[in-house]
Amino acid sequence: MNALPDISPRQNILHAAFWMIVSCGFLAILAGIVRYLAVEGIHPSLIIFFRLFFAAVSMLPWLFIAGIGALKTNRLKLYCIRATISIFAMSTWFWAVSMISIAEVTALSFLAPIFATIGAAFFLGETVRLRRWAATAIGFVGALIIIRPGFIELTTGSWLALAAAGFMGTSVLIIKTLTRTENPNKVVFYMGMMMTPVALIPALFVWETPALEYWLWIVAMGPVATFGHLTMVRSLSLADASAVIPFDFARLPFAVAVGWLMFGEIADIWTWFGATVIFASALYIARRESQMGKQIATPPIVD
Repeated sequence: MNALPDISPRQNILHAAFWMIVSCGFLAILAGIVRYLAVEGIHPSLIIFFRLFFAAVSMLPWLFIAGIGALKTNRLKLYCIRATISIFAMSTWFWAVSMISIAEVTALSFLAPIFATIGAAFFLGETVRLRRWAATAIGFVGALIIIRPGFIELTTGSWLALAAAGFMGTSVLIIKTLTRTENPNKVVFYMGMMMTPVALIPALFVWETPALEYWLWIVAMGPVATFGHLTMVRSLSLADASAVIPFDFARLPFAVAVGWLMFGEIADIWTWFGATVIFASALYIARRESQMGKQIATPPIVD
């Protein structure tokens, strides 16, 4: 029997880039669905619950194939902490998408790895040297370029997007720890299993059953979010994150395209420029951590 052909590192990177770009497309579509439902008057708390519920349902085939034993873990406490942080991240992100353009929310979400660097320094005791602090500061300059305080009115949506990026960064730190020992599919499944009942509580206070014409979009959120999550995990499993993260910037043109096609939103030059500054600083941090031989932060996934 002939041996299977070896896959070169270059091919791995190409495959990883493909899956990351696919993930970016799915997550941009998810953002468009969330904004559409919010514009149509469905409360964000309901949208969050439905997104989590149908995403959890879409993971059931994996559980059926893998068996209940695949859920065995010694890290239940860390899963609970991650679920708590992630529910705040998702809530602030969904509310932000309901208030400001998809492009602006996406651009500001690139701050998440920068917040993760700060969290790693202050809460995990990691050594962060001058060049990484400088890159972090530049990232925040990029955020200021987008929101332009003093030149345009700061909206609640902008503040919520910044808060979402902070929570995402914290979630990234926890994911870094979990994925050292846990299967990525299990990490995704536990997130849905734990967050869905929590999300139901605020949803019950504003519950109003959506009209029939919205249910196709509501149900679609589950598999769209799950595919976006799993394709990103697939990408990161094929190549070093420092090689893959540059392709995460594809989220912005996808977000701009979805915003324009669905809502006529047009991203201004400041959003593009600020996003580029933020992303360049996040990419530098990723490269620096890779050179230092550390496991680097993956792109944020809370959509």
